[in-house]
Amino acid sequence: MRICLFEPDIPQNTGTILRMAACLGVGVDIIEPCGFLLTSASLKRAGMDYLEAANYQRHADWQAFEQARSRGDLPGRLVLMTTKGAVPYCDFEYRADDILMLGAESRGVPDQVHESVDARVVIPLRPGMRSLNVAMAAAMTVGEAMRQTNSFPGTPE
Repeated sequence: MRICLFEPDIPQNTGTILRMAACLGVGVDIIEPCGFLLTSASLKRAGMDYLEAANYQRHADWQAFEQARSRGDLPGRLVLMTTKGAVPYCDFEYRADDILMLGAESRGVPDQVHESVDARVVIPLRPGMRSLNVAMAAAMTVGEAMRQTNSFPGTPE
Protein backbone atom coordinates (compact mmCIF):
# COMPACT_ATOMS: atom_id res chain seq x y z
CA MET A 1 0.00 0.00 0.00
CA ARG A 2 1.17 3.51 -0.82
CA ILE A 3 0.07 7.09 -0.28
CA CYS A 4 0.33 9.52 -3.19
CA LEU A 5 0.40 13.28 -2.62
CA PHE A 6 -0.50 15.31 -5.69
CA GLU A 7 1.36 18.65 -5.68
CA PRO A 8 1.09 19.19 -1.91
CA ASP A 9 1.27 22.81 -0.80
CA ILE A 10 1.45 22.69 3.01
CA PRO A 11 4.75 21.33 4.35
CA GLN A 12 3.38 20.49 7.80
CA ASN A 13 0.79 18.15 6.27
CA THR A 14 3.39 16.41 4.12
CA GLY A 15 5.69 16.01 7.13
CA THR A 16 2.85 14.55 9.20
CA ILE A 17 1.92 12.12 6.42
CA LEU A 18 5.56 11.06 5.97
CA ARG A 19 5.82 10.44 9.72
CA MET A 20 2.67 8.31 9.72
CA ALA A 21 3.88 6.41 6.65
CA ALA A 22 7.25 5.71 8.28
CA CYS A 23 5.55 4.38 11.40
CA LEU A 24 3.16 2.15 9.45
CA GLY A 25 5.60 0.99 6.77
CA VAL A 26 3.66 2.60 3.94
CA GLY A 27 5.46 4.07 0.92
CA VAL A 28 4.73 7.60 -0.27
CA ASP A 29 4.80 9.09 -3.75
CA ILE A 30 5.10 12.87 -4.01
CA ILE A 31 4.05 14.34 -7.33
CA GLU A 32 5.72 17.69 -7.83
CA PRO A 33 5.77 20.58 -8.06
CA CYS A 34 5.22 21.11 -4.34
CA GLY A 35 4.25 24.46 -2.88
CA PHE A 36 7.36 24.32 -0.68
CA LEU A 37 10.88 22.93 -0.68
CA LEU A 38 11.24 19.38 0.61
CA THR A 39 14.00 20.76 2.83
CA SER A 40 11.49 23.12 4.50
CA ALA A 41 11.89 23.61 8.27
CA SER A 42 8.11 23.20 8.67
CA LEU A 43 8.20 19.81 6.94
CA LYS A 44 11.12 18.71 9.11
CA ARG A 45 9.41 19.94 12.29
CA ALA A 46 6.23 17.96 11.51
CA GLY A 47 8.07 14.85 10.31
CA MET A 48 10.71 15.02 13.05
CA ASP A 49 13.35 12.32 12.92
CA TYR A 50 10.85 9.96 11.26
CA LEU A 51 11.63 11.49 7.86
CA GLU A 52 14.82 9.44 7.73
CA ALA A 53 12.76 6.26 8.05
CA ALA A 54 10.14 7.30 5.49
CA ASN A 55 10.13 5.45 2.18
CA TYR A 56 9.17 8.11 -0.32
CA GLN A 57 9.67 8.69 -3.99
CA ARG A 58 9.51 12.01 -5.80
CA HIS A 59 7.99 12.35 -9.28
CA ALA A 60 8.77 15.46 -11.34
CA ASP A 61 5.12 15.78 -12.42
CA TRP A 62 1.92 13.85 -13.15
CA GLN A 63 3.33 12.45 -16.40
CA ALA A 64 6.40 11.05 -14.62
CA PHE A 65 4.16 9.39 -12.04
CA GLU A 66 1.98 7.88 -14.77
CA GLN A 67 5.09 6.63 -16.59
CA ALA A 68 6.26 4.89 -13.40
CA ARG A 69 2.85 3.23 -13.14
CA SER A 70 2.83 2.14 -16.79
CA ARG A 71 6.31 0.62 -16.37
CA GLY A 72 4.97 -1.43 -13.45
CA ASP A 73 7.13 0.37 -10.87
CA LEU A 74 3.95 1.28 -8.97
CA PRO A 75 1.46 -1.59 -9.28
CA GLY A 76 -2.03 -1.41 -7.87
CA ARG A 77 -5.13 0.67 -8.27
CA LEU A 78 -5.05 4.44 -7.92
CA VAL A 79 -7.72 5.39 -5.37
CA LEU A 80 -8.44 9.11 -5.05
CA MET A 81 -9.73 10.57 -1.81
CA THR A 82 -12.00 13.39 -2.94
CA THR A 83 -15.00 15.39 -1.84
CA LYS A 84 -16.41 14.43 -5.27
CA GLY A 85 -16.20 10.70 -4.52
CA ALA A 86 -19.25 8.47 -4.78
CA VAL A 87 -18.27 5.66 -2.40
CA PRO A 88 -17.80 6.31 1.34
CA TYR A 89 -14.23 5.35 2.29
CA CYS A 90 -15.40 2.72 4.81
CA ASP A 91 -17.58 1.01 2.19
CA PHE A 92 -14.81 0.70 -0.40
CA GLU A 93 -13.00 -2.66 -0.66
CA TYR A 94 -9.28 -1.91 -0.49
CA ARG A 95 -6.44 -4.09 -1.72
CA ALA A 96 -3.01 -4.33 -0.14
CA ASP A 97 -1.34 -2.82 -3.24
CA ASP A 98 -3.65 0.20 -3.59
CA ILE A 99 -2.17 3.66 -4.03
CA LEU A 100 -4.24 6.10 -1.96
CA MET A 101 -4.05 9.56 -3.56
CA LEU A 102 -4.71 12.93 -1.96
CA GLY A 103 -4.88 16.20 -3.87
CA ALA A 104 -3.27 19.54 -3.17
CA GLU A 105 -4.76 21.16 -0.08
CA SER A 106 -5.73 24.34 -1.93
CA ARG A 107 -7.20 22.86 -5.11
CA GLY A 108 -7.44 19.06 -5.08
CA VAL A 109 -6.53 17.43 -8.40
CA PRO A 110 -7.30 18.54 -11.96
CA ASP A 111 -9.99 16.87 -14.08
CA GLN A 112 -7.32 14.94 -16.01
CA VAL A 113 -6.28 13.18 -12.79
CA HIS A 114 -9.90 12.59 -11.73
CA GLU A 115 -10.49 10.84 -15.04
CA SER A 116 -7.34 8.69 -14.71
CA VAL A 117 -7.95 7.13 -11.30
CA ASP A 118 -9.40 3.67 -10.77
CA ALA A 119 -11.74 4.69 -7.93
CA ARG A 120 -12.88 7.75 -5.96
CA VAL A 121 -13.74 7.59 -2.28
CA VAL A 122 -15.19 10.22 0.02
CA ILE A 123 -15.17 10.76 3.76
CA PRO A 124 -18.79 11.67 4.56
CA LEU A 125 -19.07 14.99 6.40
CA ARG A 126 -21.86 16.94 8.03
CA PRO A 127 -23.84 19.20 5.68
CA GLY A 128 -22.10 22.52 5.10
CA MET A 129 -18.61 21.21 5.92
CA ARG A 130 -16.19 21.38 2.96
CA SER A 131 -13.32 19.04 3.76
CA LEU A 132 -10.92 17.65 6.34
CA ASN A 133 -7.24 18.42 6.70
CA VAL A 134 -5.37 16.29 4.15
CA ALA A 135 -3.24 14.58 6.83
CA MET A 136 -6.38 13.67 8.79
CA ALA A 137 -8.03 12.31 5.63
CA ALA A 138 -4.90 10.28 4.88
CA ALA A 139 -4.81 8.83 8.40
CA MET A 140 -8.47 7.84 8.35
CA THR A 141 -8.33 6.25 4.91
CA VAL A 142 -4.98 4.49 5.36
CA GLY A 143 -6.19 3.16 8.71
CA GLU A 144 -9.34 1.71 7.15
CA ALA A 145 -7.44 0.29 4.17
CA MET A 146 -4.86 -1.35 6.44
CA ARG A 147 -7.59 -2.73 8.71
CA GLN A 148 -9.41 -4.28 5.76
CA THR A 149 -6.26 -5.79 4.27
CA ASN A 150 -4.74 -6.81 7.61
CA SER A 151 -1.65 -4.79 6.67
CA PHE A 152 -0.73 -3.19 9.98
CA PRO A 153 2.83 -3.91 11.15
CA GLY A 154 3.34 -6.23 14.16
CA THR A 155 1.34 -5.84 17.32
CA PRO A 156 2.69 -3.72 20.19
CA GLU A 157 4.75 -5.50 22.82
